[in-house]
Amino acid sequence: MKVIIDNHLEASGLLCPEPVMLLHQQVRKMQPGQVIKVTATDTSTRRDIPSFCQFLGHELLTASEEEGTYIYVIRLGG
Repeated sequence: MKVIIDNHLEASGLLCPEPVMLLHQQVRKMQPGQVIKVTATDTSTRRDIPSFCQFLGHELLTASEEEGTYIYVIRLGG
């Protein structure tokens, strides 16, 4: 089943804690069940974004890396 992306956060070039801070701001503007794709280059997002999802009850649908770019697809929890 194909996931529809409702929003995309481009955080490439930003360093910790900026990617997660921007993600938190963006998530506040969205509705539960919506999906956001995050693109980042900071290696700390490999730890920070899964922790963010777990702590706030969001579902990390995918986490991948392509040539130094980390891509996360997250479904917002309620």
